[in-house]
Amino acid sequence: MPTEPGAAPPANTHVSTVTDGIATVFTWDEGARIEVRNLGREIVIEANSAGLKTLARHLLTLAQEGTPDGAHLQLEEGNGLEAGSASLVLERCDDTSPPPETP
Repeated sequence: MPTEPGAAPPANTHVSTVTDGIATVFTWDEGARIEVRNLGREIVIEANSAGLKTLARHLLTLAQEGTPDGAHLQLEEGNGLEAGSASLVLERCDDTSPPPETP
């Protein structure tokens, strides 16, 4: 992953995860910059072109046939996101039941 906090991962970064015995590989485009801000009732994801393509590819990776329910990628400050970013979890959930209500 990045060598300094807030730096985008280098072009050759590949992250492999294994869920239910299925390997999933996530890659970053060179120069990808992604920042996530939590503004209370609104989340802002700000990214350059390379960052948007990277996020899109991450989502398409999770959407692939055979990817198990619960497969996810956690991005954090210094681990795929810019300094000062809120954490972001991309997770596949094929459960069709409604989410629990929040108080």
